[in-house]
Amino acid sequence: MEKVKAFLKRKNIVINPRRYGIDALGAMAQGLFCSLLIGTILNTVGSQFHIGFLTAEIITINKAGYTIGGMASFMSGAAMAVAIGYALQAPPMVLFSLATVGYACNALGKAGGPLAVLFVAILAAECGKAVSKETKVDILVTPIVTTLVGIGAAWVIAPPIAAAASAFGQLIVRATMLQPFLMGILVSVLVGVALTLPISSAAICSVLGLTGLAGGAAVAGCCAQMVGFAVMSFRENGWGGLVSQGLGTSMLQMPNIVRNPRIWIAPTVTSAITGPIATCLFRLEMNGAAINSGMGTCGLCGQLGVWTGWVSPSEAAVVNNGAAAIVPGAMDWAGLILISFLLPAVICPLVNQLCRRAGWVKDGDLTLGD
Repeated sequence: MEKVKAFLKRKNIVINPRRYGIDALGAMAQGLFCSLLIGTILNTVGSQFHIGFLTAEIITINKAGYTIGGMASFMSGAAMAVAIGYALQAPPMVLFSLATVGYACNALGKAGGPLAVLFVAILAAECGKAVSKETKVDILVTPIVTTLVGIGAAWVIAPPIAAAASAFGQLIVRATMLQPFLMGILVSVLVGVALTLPISSAAICSVLGLTGLAGGAAVAGCCAQMVGFAVMSFRENGWGGLVSQGLGTSMLQMPNIVRNPRIWIAPTVTSAITGPIATCLFRLEMNGAAINSGMGTCGLCGQLGVWTGWVSPSEAAVVNNGAAAIVPGAMDWAGLILISFLLPAVICPLVNQLCRRAGWVKDGDLTLGD
C-alpha cells in the first residue's frame, strides 16, 4: 500500500473530491464556455446582424457545412477534455492526446456528452499520467495508452452515462413545466447556491441540459446570488466589488460565508423569490445553450443565452421542451431585465437589512479580501 501511495504521489495522481469535483468540473465548464458557448454566440450574432464572415460556411465535414461558430461548437468535446487534463496537471503528451478522447466521448454521448467527457477524461488523464515517462519509448506509449483507455471507456460508458444525465435533466425540465412554482424555487435556490460554491453551476446545467422554464429558474437563482451579493456589499467593496461580483462571480464571497454563513441568507432568500416569479409570472425560458443557465450575469452570458434561445433555440431546448424561435415582446424583455438585475438588486439588500437588524450580519462581514 505504501508503494502505491508513493507511486501516486510521484505521478501527481490525487484521488479526492476536490480534484475531481471542483477543479476538473470547473475546468470542464471553461472548456465548454470557450467552444460551445462562444460558438453559439458567434452564430447568433452573425445571423441576427447579417455579418458575412460569421455566417459563411468555411469548411465541410461529411457533407455538413460549418461556420466559425459552428466549428467552435463542433470541437467542444476536445476543448472540455483538454481543460480537464490541464486541471489535473497532466503532462504535455497526455494533455494533447485528450483532444481525441474528448471529441470521441462527446460524439458518443450526444446530448449528455459533457458528463461522459468529465468521467472519461479524468480516467484517461490519470492512466496517461501513470505511464508517462515510465518507458524509453514514452513518445509512443503515453499517447497510445491515453487514447486507447479514453476511447475504450467512452465506447463502454459514454452512452449510458449520457442517457442517464439526459433523462434526469429532462425530468427536471418537465417537472418544472408541471409544477413551475415549487420547482422554480427548488431549481433557483440549488443552482444559485452551486454558483457561489467552488463548483461549476454552468457545468452542472450543461450536464443536465437545463433548458426551458428550468433553465429560466436557474438563471434567476444565479443572478440573485451575483447581483444580490454585489449590491448588498456595495458599502464595503465599492464599485470594484460591484463589478467583480456582478459581472464576475459571487464565489468571491466564499471566505466570508465560511466565517459567517448568515450572510448567505439574503441572496438565497432572493433566489427563492425570483425563481417562481421567473417561471410563473414571466414564463422566462432559457432555450439557448444549457451552459448559459448556470452563468447568471457572468459576462452577461445568462442574458445572451436567453436572447439566443429566443432567436435560435438550441438542439437541447428543442428536444427537451419543444422550443421554437420567437420574436420577444415587451413582457419578455421586462422579465429578463427584472429577474436578472432589478429584483435581485432591490430584494437582496432589503433581506440583508433585516439580517443586520437581527444582529446576524455586521459591518465588514461582506468585505472582499485583497
